[in-house]
Amino acid sequence: MKVLYVASEALPYIASGGLADVAGSLPKALRKRLIGCRVVLPMYSAIKEELKDKLKFVTSFSVPVAWRRQYCGVFEANIDGVIYYLLDNQYYFKRDGGIYGHYDDAERYAFFSRAVLEMLPHIGLKPDIIHCNDWQSALTPVYYSLFYANRPEYENIKTIFTIHNIAYQGVYGKELLEDVVGIPYDRAGVLEYDNDVNFMKGAIECANAVTTVSPTYAEEILDPWFSHGLDGILRDRQFKLSGILNGIDTVLYDPETDKNIYENFSADDFSAKKINKQKLQEQFGLPQREDVPLMGIVSRLVDHKGLDLVKTVMEELLTTEDMQLVVLGSGDWQYESFFKYLHEKYPDKVGLTLGFIPDLAKKIYAGTDLFLMPSKSEPCGLSQMVALRYGSIPIVRETGGLKDSISDSGDNEGNGFTFASYNAHDMMYTIRRALEGYKNPEGWQTLVKRAMECDNSWKKSANDYIRLYNALIKG
Repeated sequence: MKVLYVASEALPYIASGGLADVAGSLPKALRKRLIGCRVVLPMYSAIKEELKDKLKFVTSFSVPVAWRRQYCGVFEANIDGVIYYLLDNQYYFKRDGGIYGHYDDAERYAFFSRAVLEMLPHIGLKPDIIHCNDWQSALTPVYYSLFYANRPEYENIKTIFTIHNIAYQGVYGKELLEDVVGIPYDRAGVLEYDNDVNFMKGAIECANAVTTVSPTYAEEILDPWFSHGLDGILRDRQFKLSGILNGIDTVLYDPETDKNIYENFSADDFSAKKINKQKLQEQFGLPQREDVPLMGIVSRLVDHKGLDLVKTVMEELLTTEDMQLVVLGSGDWQYESFFKYLHEKYPDKVGLTLGFIPDLAKKIYAGTDLFLMPSKSEPCGLSQMVALRYGSIPIVRETGGLKDSISDSGDNEGNGFTFASYNAHDMMYTIRRALEGYKNPEGWQTLVKRAMECDNSWKKSANDYIRLYNALIKG
């Protein structure tokens, strides 16, 4: 079986969010199961030069972009047994600033989506499956359905589209349809939704299968509260919708070998976790106390991560409970200001670093006792799985992948602490349950070991995708 995995970002080349982690990990997991999986992504100027230096030029061709044609170069590299193709066009991808958010993103990713298909005969590849991800590659199943499916060199290819976050859909005015996207008005219905052009809607319409990154999120996005307007088309196409929980890279996130934490430890012997806690407290300027529970937040500081709940009750918790809090993140001014206020008012209880520092994030996972993730919505979430791996017990709201990966330990079988309602005081009650649990050293050690032994590797997820691939091919 041959799979072409299409993503707008992928580790180790470029990352802005969780998609890059998935695109860097899932293909490797598939390769280990003898599935020939290759990855294709744009060649952004922001990719590090040492990675670019290892690329080999393969070929070039021109890509139809509406009424014009644009150059596309193909570069190739093999990393850990996975072949990566990087598509080069300096006009579209040699940009300052972030990889997204440019005035012509619709045209940039229309080019990318079509270039993926145009590339195939030039590199001698006919995949069984083209697996696309999020709105930036959503036009690939659309173009395939409209322009390529009946060509002999493209026949019988199946397409899959994965929704990592339904909030970002690629919505543009209908005036882009012909001149930018290159789809005639008599086929506008494929992309048209709520009087706009919607890239994600087109993929849902045209792909053979649609997946999301957790089973619970697949159910949630049928509800208008979660769907950002796409619940109608998703309910109509529910027969092709499923959810497969993401995994994490257990080599990258391994407390036994991780060079970024203060002291290594394992599920069999995590006594050194207390050293990580002590040094983390020292780094954040907090009293070095083993007896006080230390809770961590590593997050974008925005509403949908549940920070409004934290803002409502955290000061009350700090004034009534013996606890410490360390925060790493950046985002909305109101939340950055709030955590600055807490840090200044309670310097012995609250440590703060604004921004995102990957090495420090790992130190927080390794050094904290508890990890707070009260998200309003969370398609999958990786942080709670990483926290488990490092023995930091998650406190989460039951939504999306948080619900699928964390179960409440009240039954003496779970791996964390959970609450269902999006309510600040429900969260506070759950945090207090966790703080109370920490006072029982023997029970806490049992919980930490259970958490660290959870298997959140890509093994199960990769097998689920393989079953889906096989079903499509046979169907």
